Amino acid sequence: MPRGKFEVYQDKSGEFRFRLKASNGQVIATSQSYKSKESCLKGIESVRNNAPNAEVLQAHE
Repeated sequence: MPRGKFEVYQDKSGEFRFRLKASNGQVIATSQSYKSKESCLKGIESVRNNAPNAEVLQAHE
């Protein structure tokens, strides 16, 4: 079964970010910027650890 993937990259200002891509290649989430690649990788681990239990909130219109 195809799986999503995290892609780490440097933005125009030289800071690190990650994208979460679905199995079809569509970007489904992007991160804030991080000063170091190590911090960016820690951000990915945080998403991996916290997302399975994340609450879904709906905005009130």
